[in-house]
Amino acid sequence: MPSHITTINPKNGSLLKTYPHMSDGEVRHVLDESRRAGASWRQLAVDTRLGLVAALAERLIAQAPRLGRLATEEMGKPLAQAIKEVEKCAVACRYYVEHAARFLADEPVATGAVKSYITYRPLGPVLCIMPWNFPYWQVIRFAVPALVAGNTVILKHAENVTGVALEIGGLLAHAGFPDGVFQVLRLEHKRLQDVIQDDLVQAVSLTGSDRAGRAVAAAAGASLKKVVLELGGSDPYIVLRDADIEHAASVCLDARLVNGGQSCVAAKRFIIEDAVYDRFVEAFVAKARTKTVGDPLAPTTDVGPLAKLGIRDDVARQVAASTAMGARILLGGATPEGAGCYYPVTVLDGVAAGMPAFDEEVFGPVAALVRAKDCETALALANRSRFGLGGAIFSADVQRAEELAAQRLDVGMVAINGMVQSDPRLPFGGVRQSGYGRELSWVGLREFVNVKTIVVNEPPRT
Repeated sequence: MPSHITTINPKNGSLLKTYPHMSDGEVRHVLDESRRAGASWRQLAVDTRLGLVAALAERLIAQAPRLGRLATEEMGKPLAQAIKEVEKCAVACRYYVEHAARFLADEPVATGAVKSYITYRPLGPVLCIMPWNFPYWQVIRFAVPALVAGNTVILKHAENVTGVALEIGGLLAHAGFPDGVFQVLRLEHKRLQDVIQDDLVQAVSLTGSDRAGRAVAAAAGASLKKVVLELGGSDPYIVLRDADIEHAASVCLDARLVNGGQSCVAAKRFIIEDAVYDRFVEAFVAKARTKTVGDPLAPTTDVGPLAKLGIRDDVARQVAASTAMGARILLGGATPEGAGCYYPVTVLDGVAAGMPAFDEEVFGPVAALVRAKDCETALALANRSRFGLGGAIFSADVQRAEELAAQRLDVGMVAINGMVQSDPRLPFGGVRQSGYGRELSWVGLREFVNVKTIVVNEPPRT
């Protein structure tokens, strides 16, 4: 096992930088510093903490082009998308600056006592284990509410975005966050179990695969620690017969290609009623042909390279296995030669349950088209998944679509005539093997707090 981390540019395979793994002593120091810093951090007024978050937002906006370029170099997303990701982090910061004090305020409850109320207190050091696909957003959307609530944060980021992880730490330091409040670990995954089970760590947040979720949940469960898991998805987008087909095709394609298809909440399976299937396919493929795969620094690029060669190999395997089982390639499907982790925009027709393109999460620019004879069949196919993160329904009958979304689609988030996106104002998370717990909004802010009940009674009269 190498004693260092090496970051590679997925555009061309070139070496970016090498970072040493931390020794056991250095990891211990991080944990101890988190505890030390937390003792004073938790005592600060919420408004004081929010002032630092406001300063962080300003630094994110001011440095967005530079920060975005680093993300592009480390994981391959088009530069314009990377810059927008950084700017979205500032939006989340400002949302909590405006609302967090109210979310954390004591809540009086009428009882027979003199006074009863609920108060929200920090848990302590929280470990967050984050992925590479949205290297700034995934961290900020967890860390800011956790910090605002008075916790300290220890980040274990994906190794291929180690540069981004260290930049985030630097941003918080320059915004005025005290030493030890936010720290970055550089260590192998096999050493994470010891960190999770360390008595100092009070809770864990993971965004990653369902396999990683099982491992983290098991390690945390062995120590009876709170966990929030935001895992994979195979999001179904249902197109009903009365949908605006041109609109549905455009939105569905954009939803599939967000971040090159490397998003847990990207559209994965497109389930179309038979009456409009052919029209949808024609429109979808025509629009897909216009998308440019190429240099992520070029302004005309829609889809950059995938983040790693292993990810591209997995996508190619899933496509090949699905076609061997009867799916038909309408566009793309051939791994290009040459340097870089590129994979073409690919459209698969005739996808059915049992194929990898239907059953698994495909983390790349591959659209799986599924024919359904009617609405009931479409809903059944949509729910036929071990995942349950997000989904969408396209229909001219908005009231009906809303009822189906609320009552029949078994996922954590649903969009009507649009795409699922994370929004600081709304809870984000899923069900089944897409995980449990929520990020964002007041719900996410209160995931890592001690919801404490206080009851005040009159002293006995003497």
